[in-house]
Amino acid sequence: MQVAMGFLQVGFVSVYLSDSLLSGFATGASITILTSQVKYLLGISIPRANGIGSSIYTWINIFRNIHMTNICDLVTSILCLLVLIPAKEINECYKSKLKAPIPIELFVVVGATLASHFGHLHENYGSSIAGTIPTGFLMPKSPDWSLIPSIALGALSIAIIGFAITVSLSEMFAKKHGYEVKANQEMYAIGFCNIIPAFFHCFTTSAALAKTLVKESTGCRTQVSGVMTSLIILLVLLVIAPLFFSLQKCVLGVITIVNLRGALKKYFDLPKMWKVNKVDTAIWLVTMFSSALISTELGLLIGIAFSMVCVIVRSQKPGATLLGRVENSDVFESMVVYKNLKSTPGIKIFRFEAPLYYVNKQCFKSALYKTSGVDPVIVATEQKKKEKKKEKLQKKDRVVDAKVTQVDTIQQLYKEPLPFHTLVIDCSVIQFIDTAGVNTLKEVLNDYKNIGICVLLAQCNISVRKSLRNGDYFKREESCMVFYSVQQAVQFALYEQEQEDACINGSLV
Repeated sequence: MQVAMGFLQVGFVSVYLSDSLLSGFATGASITILTSQVKYLLGISIPRANGIGSSIYTWINIFRNIHMTNICDLVTSILCLLVLIPAKEINECYKSKLKAPIPIELFVVVGATLASHFGHLHENYGSSIAGTIPTGFLMPKSPDWSLIPSIALGALSIAIIGFAITVSLSEMFAKKHGYEVKANQEMYAIGFCNIIPAFFHCFTTSAALAKTLVKESTGCRTQVSGVMTSLIILLVLLVIAPLFFSLQKCVLGVITIVNLRGALKKYFDLPKMWKVNKVDTAIWLVTMFSSALISTELGLLIGIAFSMVCVIVRSQKPGATLLGRVENSDVFESMVVYKNLKSTPGIKIFRFEAPLYYVNKQCFKSALYKTSGVDPVIVATEQKKKEKKKEKLQKKDRVVDAKVTQVDTIQQLYKEPLPFHTLVIDCSVIQFIDTAGVNTLKEVLNDYKNIGICVLLAQCNISVRKSLRNGDYFKREESCMVFYSVQQAVQFALYEQEQEDACINGSLV
């Protein structure tokens, strides 16, 4: 299934795994793993909870049975924590000076196994130990192909979730250590890792956060560590597994929990994250809580869905601002962000900081009318009302035609002026425009044209110009109203206004 997904290049979905989402997922999954290991630290036996809310049910069972805590396991857990945490911190502080990290986990496992074996902790104190570990391999056997129709749907969901978890963990460590992850290549790798073991009765292969954190925290960096791990596991399965018979389960639980400290430290970054970006913090919190309280798989899917909703909401309410000129230059910047910018009399320059498409077309118009200070629909409506009043007065007073012509000329000369004569729309931040966006620009153009305001476009990219051309925006009049820079559009507007003023002054003379 995953090989087919890799062949279809489905790996592009990994772009929706943001840093905040991955961090929240890792922290939430760490809480789930920590929860699953607490029973070993206390040495109590509780039923394993599965499905939605398994972590909550696990904690309920822990507190119900906490009176059955095995003192030997609890003391061993505390001693291991007192050894592992300082040693891990030393490895972290002096990693640049140490040629190789101190293999403290190996020392703890060996020491704890010897202490448990010669101290007879299981026999004397009832400590929970690893016990008999089966050795050897099962004979290969072909899967039962008749089961495929009944398990295909479940296999698809497992493949998708396994891919998402693997890629999310890969991206998390890739960002930490500065390398690139190819999602489709990962999908091929997971797929083939599941095809071959299918003949040996193996479980489905996927990334495991706890084991990955353990390897990363011990200093593993290359595939050599994977080869060595495989060889050691092979050696354990074939030869030395019986030697770990007396190893206490609480020791393995402590090693797992200690290596989760990196993900758990993310809680201390929350105040700083909130100051930088509140939306990213919300994504982190939603992903973390859903991964910890609902389930790891659903938590990741919920985080992705919430992240995409945030993207949609952001695009619905993007930034919009008026621009002003930087003194003694041709640069125009936001008048909200920068101070001491100069506005050009009679010209408003508007920037919309998002794609213009069907989702935010109304937001574009509202922001444009609000920031410019002129709603052309309202102005046109008021002008129509004045025209009707004028017609009523003319009919009432029965004014002669010559008199009416003189009144019209006077009203045209002394009507209330608008705050600007030209509107320049800076399209440099608009990545694309769809059909609804083109129609919105047409409406804006016509609405402002009806009240005598000229609309100019500036800095349209190739995609936007192509959409405008295909959407029949460029007619005879509009073809000369699109400019390669805001400065050029402003100069054109000033020139046109000078020509119009000259014509009016000439006609009055």
